[in-house]
Amino acid sequence: MAEIIDMPKLSDTMSVGTVVKWNIKEGQTVAFGDILAEIETDKATMELTCTVPGTVLKIYAAAGSQLPVGEPICAIGKKGEAAPEPKKAPAPKAAAPAIPESTGIPCIPEAPTSSNTPLATQSDGSRTKASPYARRMAEKAALNVAALSGTGPGGRVVGRDVTAATNAPAAAPAGPINVAVTPPADGKGIQPDADSPVSGMRATIARRLVESKNTVPHFYLEVEVDAAPLLALRETLNKRLAESAAEAGLKLSVNDFILKASAEALRRVPAVNASWAGTSIRQHSAVHLAFGVALEDGLVTPVIRDAHSKSLRDIAVDAKALIAKARSKKLSPAEMSGSTFTVTNLGMFGVTGFYGIINTPNAAILSVGATIKKPVVDAHDRVVIGQRMAIGLSGDHRVVDGANGAQFLQALKQILEEPTLILI
Repeated sequence: MAEIIDMPKLSDTMSVGTVVKWNIKEGQTVAFGDILAEIETDKATMELTCTVPGTVLKIYAAAGSQLPVGEPICAIGKKGEAAPEPKKAPAPKAAAPAIPESTGIPCIPEAPTSSNTPLATQSDGSRTKASPYARRMAEKAALNVAALSGTGPGGRVVGRDVTAATNAPAAAPAGPINVAVTPPADGKGIQPDADSPVSGMRATIARRLVESKNTVPHFYLEVEVDAAPLLALRETLNKRLAESAAEAGLKLSVNDFILKASAEALRRVPAVNASWAGTSIRQHSAVHLAFGVALEDGLVTPVIRDAHSKSLRDIAVDAKALIAKARSKKLSPAEMSGSTFTVTNLGMFGVTGFYGIINTPNAAILSVGATIKKPVVDAHDRVVIGQRMAIGLSGDHRVVDGANGAQFLQALKQILEEPTLILI
């Protein structure tokens, strides 16, 4: 008997998935373990493997289709068997809005309708009534309040309307926000006007960053590091690695040193290796380091597990393997979760300094800028050419105080300026 394959739930937060491409076609025979398709979740692109051997009778979802979990995507059965008629996944009932995940803030009850009700602007310039909580929920879910149908008093948009729009299967995308601008006077521009659909990854990035900035009290610190000793040690080690047949192909990056030094600095100042848990602060015994990898449609943060117990070489090997997986969209959700601290580096783009948005539930994120040559005053009060790197720290002030953050940066600076310490 034919079996219908549904859109699988490939991560704990996945509600919809996109069929990136099919590796099969109708009429093809497939065996257990064959790769049927590539599915984009809210975190990564993952392979869908065959668990039902047989003949592909029907493909219900074309490449590029975005479907909710549980929606039929293909049918497999015996050769010559008729493909079954798929049944649509039932639409979930609208429910009262839940407490936003990981915020630690109680749910705000809906306020009664009043003349002070916030209004959302529609594309035609008119205004839509919406409760403050509904507006915050919609912003977190990257939805346009003005495009939602309100079920509150007087057609007002309330929390349950946002929940229904977020969870509804195969729901029509929210109406576009009015971003119209005046065309160029000469009729030419830098590129054609165009609207690109928001990918699952981009939507998740938008939701998490809005949540982080709106719920986490960020504070910022910066320190300037003398990068000359680090660069000299890196050059020496890479020469040795190039001469070693056993280490052929391994080349240490500046970021590898930053990651290793961060793990060592967290060992010295463990208060930064923590998370806000609402009614408590969770101190982590292990250092699980996340680091940013830029992709075409966003940024992913793979995690190096137990970085506190790994050598510089081990961290470099792990980082390169995770970067390769990220660029080929093969990272699993497990490889992008469970971090305790995050490092993001824009130095390769020539950015000299910046501050990242905290990757919750981490208590801090380290931002690394480019190494630049500049005049500096040495220990003998002489003005010489120095190589300086600006490193910023964004901290969650609920967990980390300014003094803790400063102690961490002080430890990191010492390690980077005496980099042989990380080889011990």
